[in-house]
Amino acid sequence: MGTTSFLMRARGLLRIRNQLVRECLAELLATFMLIVSRAGSSAQKITSFEMKGNLLTSYLGGALAVMVGIYTAGGISGAHMNPAFSFAMCLIEQFPWWKFPVFVVVQTLGSFISAGAVYILYYDAIWHYSNGTLTVSGPRETASIFATYPADYVSITNGFLDQVIGTGVLIVGLMGIMDARNKAVPRGLEPVVVALLVLSIESSMGANCGCPLNPARDLGPRLFTYVAGWGPEVFRWVEGRG
Repeated sequence: MGTTSFLMRARGLLRIRNQLVRECLAELLATFMLIVSRAGSSAQKITSFEMKGNLLTSYLGGALAVMVGIYTAGGISGAHMNPAFSFAMCLIEQFPWWKFPVFVVVQTLGSFISAGAVYILYYDAIWHYSNGTLTVSGPRETASIFATYPADYVSITNGFLDQVIGTGVLIVGLMGIMDARNKAVPRGLEPVVVALLVLSIESSMGANCGCPLNPARDLGPRLFTYVAGWGPEVFRWVEGRG
């Protein structure tokens, strides 16, 4: 009885009553779950010689990460996890404009923190694979574990169009899934359908730039690699990559 009473009092003290704070924490957690799973699957693909080049594993990891993120916070913040989606929701007046910059900051912060978590988790693997040198390009580069980089043949213009088209397909697909007047998705299975949407886009549009489709998913981890030892090269269009 005493333990139950103590837990009830603790829950009352720790309960966050401010709705915006609750939404921000939920969005932070959802974005963290998204990026830690996506970057983790990339870390395995890049640093494990047995899994080297296994794109299917990486794509599945990315799609399932989206599903986990939505199930984590969809009922609280909407689990946007993506400034492009938040922007689209503002345009159709389903999300207030004043919250947009707040969510962008939170999403980027969540991505940054999750990149740090993946770096800690795969610290030994990263340093072993890279032979003690953190690089953005070359046969033992490890920066692409965290952020996305273009293939060797991709120009800046093609890379820009790649992201505009890919993100556009994502947003249109999400709007179709959310539209109550459209063919309904069974209640509770929306995250699964969104994950399948992401998987289809990554499988068909992932070769050029790694298919980030999400400014926060790319910027937060890129900022982390900048401060963690990869240096300013993470912000350059690297020679030999495009």
